[in-house]
Amino acid sequence: MPVLGYPGTTTPLEENMGLLSILRRLKQSPEQEVRLLLLGLDNSGKTTLLKQLAAEDISHITPTQGFNIKSVQSSGFKLNVWDIGGQRKIRPYWRNYFENTDVLIYVIDSSDRKRLEETGLELAELLDEEKLSAVPLLIFANKQDLMTATPASELAESLNLHTIRDRMWQVQACSALTAEGVQDGMTWVCRNISFRKK
Repeated sequence: MPVLGYPGTTTPLEENMGLLSILRRLKQSPEQEVRLLLLGLDNSGKTTLLKQLAAEDISHITPTQGFNIKSVQSSGFKLNVWDIGGQRKIRPYWRNYFENTDVLIYVIDSSDRKRLEETGLELAELLDEEKLSAVPLLIFANKQDLMTATPASELAESLNLHTIRDRMWQVQACSALTAEGVQDGMTWVCRNISFRKK
């Protein structure tokens, strides 16, 4: 069950109607491209998630040294997904990719409790970035297929997400490995895309 953030909740019917209206609006301008920024600590599962979205083989994943970009066609519009490496030495370069971001997707390894504080600090810094202000935020609480995974609701609590008031946000439990929850997250993304004036 996703943890819905401010400002409220919707029923599955409303979600589908919202998605349909967005897709219709986007179909009228098929050249509309959406820029999704995929961030998170190293080993959180960003690249596996990206390959899952692109329907690619996930059996051989190596750590991302720079960035991956995939364009995923979906119902008449193009999602450009930027996956930036999460190693500590790469994180200062994240800011080079903030420009024109439509949705921020932050991936957390919810099975790695030792790094929850570190991932929380990185997320807090991202939320303070001027170029990302008001950009909708989807947090994938990844690796829910593991026994040690922290539930999405507990993750939201420990990261104080309830204090976020300047943007739409959601925590979505998922497993990039099994793809469970991934489509639910992307449905939320499609409903909350804010096309910013380029």
